[in-house]
Amino acid sequence: MKNEQMALLFSEATPYIQKYHGKTMVIKYGGNAMINEDLKNAVMNDLVTLTLLGVRVVLVHGGGPAINDMLKKVGVESHFVGGLRVTDQATMEIVQQVLAGKVNKDLVAKLRGRGVGLCGMDGQMLRCAEMDSRLGYVGEVVHVDTTLISSLLDRGYIPVIATVGMDDLGQPYNVNADTAAAQIAIALKAEKLVSMTDIAGLLRDKDDESTLIPEVEVSEIEGYKAAGIIAGGMIPKIGGMADAIYQGVHEAVIIDGRVPHTVLLELFSNRGSGTRFYRRSHRE
Repeated sequence: MKNEQMALLFSEATPYIQKYHGKTMVIKYGGNAMINEDLKNAVMNDLVTLTLLGVRVVLVHGGGPAINDMLKKVGVESHFVGGLRVTDQATMEIVQQVLAGKVNKDLVAKLRGRGVGLCGMDGQMLRCAEMDSRLGYVGEVVHVDTTLISSLLDRGYIPVIATVGMDDLGQPYNVNADTAAAQIAIALKAEKLVSMTDIAGLLRDKDDESTLIPEVEVSEIEGYKAAGIIAGGMIPKIGGMADAIYQGVHEAVIIDGRVPHTVLLELFSNRGSGTRFYRRSHRE
């Protein structure tokens, strides 16, 4: 990169760095960026960069593909209702092993000493109740205890959170990662909620990325649902975005995790990608 390009880059980024310095950002990590090793390394490097620039980063992750692979190995078929995985006892055990085990610690390792791995059961961070008997052990988050998260952030670490919660009796629950990220963002009074996925954002036609909807005012969400534009796995994802916005998170975005350094582009430039959700009264 030439000196002139470098100077222009930092000139553009400076006001954004000032804006987010000392603020909390919750990043939900999933999709293709979690499978491709080059993209995974780029994301983890970007998160370390954010921390060095004074941003308080919380990483909340799912692990659907890894769970699917393990379920296939043991001969258990996956079923989904409304974008949520039906979770019986056998599936719950695998979800807990995969998410809170290998997936979580692999991400922590890539943060090179900056990350600390947790799951929602630690300190009963994510207290859950059964969401719907048809879904089995799928948890609805009824309370978020931010004690451990805040303690780590204050010490300069990146909490890496696997979305397995539990009820008051210690029964584990599978919690949708988008839902968990939104509830954690609300509890932390985060500045921004970012969801990394493997599509460009919210599309009018799911098979045509040129139909990207760049901005959505939260009151428009029900109309998009009725039109079938928000469907399947987008339902809990965008539901979490709306909850976060209505409960005080300033901004929420879905970004394309297939694009290298998409997190930095979203935060520190005017070249953000994906779909931004906002509330008209809070819009900048």
